[in-house]
Amino acid sequence: MSYLPATTVEPPIHLEFDDNRLLPMLFGEHDQHLARIEQELGVSVVSRGNQVAISGPAASVDAARAALNALYQRLKRGLDVDRTEVDAALRMARADDGNGEPGLFGQLNPEDAALRTQRRHITPRSAAQAAYMRALHDHDLVFGLGPAGTGKTYLAVAVAVTMLMKGKADRIVLSRPAVEAGERLGFLPGDLREKVDPYLRPLYDALYDMMPAEQVMKRLSTGEIEVAPLAFMRGRTLTNAFVILDEAQNTTPIQMKMFLTRLGENSRMAVTGDLSQIDLPSGTRSGLHDAVETLQGVTGVDFVRFTDADVVRHPLVTRIVRAYDARDRGEKAAPAARQRADGGADRGDRQPS
Repeated sequence: MSYLPATTVEPPIHLEFDDNRLLPMLFGEHDQHLARIEQELGVSVVSRGNQVAISGPAASVDAARAALNALYQRLKRGLDVDRTEVDAALRMARADDGNGEPGLFGQLNPEDAALRTQRRHITPRSAAQAAYMRALHDHDLVFGLGPAGTGKTYLAVAVAVTMLMKGKADRIVLSRPAVEAGERLGFLPGDLREKVDPYLRPLYDALYDMMPAEQVMKRLSTGEIEVAPLAFMRGRTLTNAFVILDEAQNTTPIQMKMFLTRLGENSRMAVTGDLSQIDLPSGTRSGLHDAVETLQGVTGVDFVRFTDADVVRHPLVTRIVRAYDARDRGEKAAPAARQRADGGADRGDRQPS
């Protein structure tokens, strides 16, 4: 369980909902959504008619109230509520600072808070996702940094698709460094498309999740959507486009500079990557790491950092990410500890007898 820090226990607070038709979906089958909130926050949630009484530590009660209100508003907008959305609401509620100010989700413009693509409605499932969606609307260049499963690429594609549908972008360009950034494709069988398509498949998957297949194929054929390896970006100027570079940790600094300087008039870029999963040859500096250091403070550029708390895949993915992070921290700490121990021993050898 992941309770909020315990604070003073206050009298129960009561919520009242004005549309009884939405309550079965809000509470879940056999009140399973309420049970989930109780389990995660360490509160008691009792429903009676169209009212809910919440009791427990004050900070946890506030989070439960925020989560239930967010889920109810989601239902009023005609969106579904399931276990995944309950967990998302809990993450968002925990991220609120408790001072009564709206969280990051509340700061989004209503038209940006829910991305309505042809196949699904997409809303942020963590505070970092909300900040990321806002940044993608407000900045010309956004870096999404963090572990797998946090929605970096998926949300960037979602924003790109909505902008294309609204006429705010004439085309979408999706790119990845193919095969560990070196793009060594010659040994693979088939023509060039057959060589690179497997490495670009995650980008296609995101597109098909948001648009009917026939729409994706039509727009690919007309050039409104382009999916290409990073090497194909050289020498181009991308205007009136939403451009996404995925797996950017596997670029070199030269490749990254080449890509960023493709940005043309009335275009936006999203660059996503995980600096803990660099596949470049040993001793090669990551272009993503280099860009993060170089572009800090540059006007028009924003950086959004995700953590394991923002993983929105299977809960086991969060535990896997944390286990690897803990191991990596241990491996980095071990040499330092040995160095301190060796230094102490050397100093002991030099002490006069």
